[in-house]
Amino acid sequence: MLKLAGLHHLTAISADAPLNYQYYTHNLGMRLVKKTVNQDDVTAYHLFYADALATPGSDLTFFDWSHLGRERRGTNSVIRTNLRVAREQSLDWWQERLPGCRRGNLGLEFEDPEGQRLGIVAAPGRGEPWADSPVPAEHQILGLASVVLSVARAASTARVLTEVMGMTRWGEGGFAMGERPEVFLLEQPNLKPAQQGAGAVHHVAFRTPDLEQYHQWIERLNRLGVPNSGAVDRFYFRSLYFREPNGILFEIATDGPGFTADESLESLGLRLALPPFLESRRERIEAGLKPLYRTL
Repeated sequence: MLKLAGLHHLTAISADAPLNYQYYTHNLGMRLVKKTVNQDDVTAYHLFYADALATPGSDLTFFDWSHLGRERRGTNSVIRTNLRVAREQSLDWWQERLPGCRRGNLGLEFEDPEGQRLGIVAAPGRGEPWADSPVPAEHQILGLASVVLSVARAASTARVLTEVMGMTRWGEGGFAMGERPEVFLLEQPNLKPAQQGAGAVHHVAFRTPDLEQYHQWIERLNRLGVPNSGAVDRFYFRSLYFREPNGILFEIATDGPGFTADESLESLGLRLALPPFLESRRERIEAGLKPLYRTL
C-alpha cells in the first residue's frame, strides 16, 4: 500500500493578517517563508510559517479572510494543532512565555489571539532553527507534531485513515504514518457541526514525496470511489483534495518543488510571491491587499 510520509502543512483561517503575522513571527518565533495569496481567492493573503528551511511538515499556514466572524466551534473539524519542539525542557520555557498556556494530555495547550487552538509537544523530527527568531534556538518550534479531529462518527473516519490512507492505529484514538501518531480522533456526536471562521482550521495536508506517488494517490482515490479534486498544481507543490466522511477537508501534497522555486532561501517571505500563472495580475492583486505589517 502507498504510504504517507507525515503531515505536510495545516491551513487555518485568520481575519486579521497583521495581527497574525505579529503573533506567529514574534510570539511563536516562526519564520514567514512565503507571503502569497490564496490561488482561488486572490483578494486574500496565504501566509506560510515554518522552520528556517521551509521544511515540508513544518508549515502552519493561514488564509486571511477579514470579512469572516469568529468560528462557531463544534464537531466535524480540526480542534487542535500541535506544534513540535525538540526537547521536553522547552515546555517549561513556553509555558512561562505564553499567557494562558496550560498543561494538556500531550503537552501544552493555548490559543492564539483569534482563538486558534494550538499545542506544543516535545517529539523527534526534522527541523532547522531560524537564526533571526526571537525565540532561542533550543526552544524553537520546528514543525507540526499532530492534529486532533473531532467527528460525529469516528468509525467512518477511522476507516478512511487506515484503509484508504494507510495509517496504523496507535493507542486510544491515535493514527500513525511513521513512528508516532500524528492524527488523533475524538468522537463527539452530541455537538453541532462547526462553522468556519477566524480561529478555524480550513484543511490539513499530508506528505507524499514525489510526483510518481502523487499520481498513484489520484489513481487510488479514483479506484476506491473517493470523490476528489483531481490534480491541482499549486506551483510550490502539487495538491489533491478530498473530504473524509464527516466533512473535514484533507489534502495530499508533494514535498517539492518547494518555496525556493521562485525565491532564494535567504529572501523567503520578504516580498509578495506569485506563481507564474498569477504574475501578469500582480499590480491588481497587490492593490487589493492590505498592508501586512502593522506599526506598533
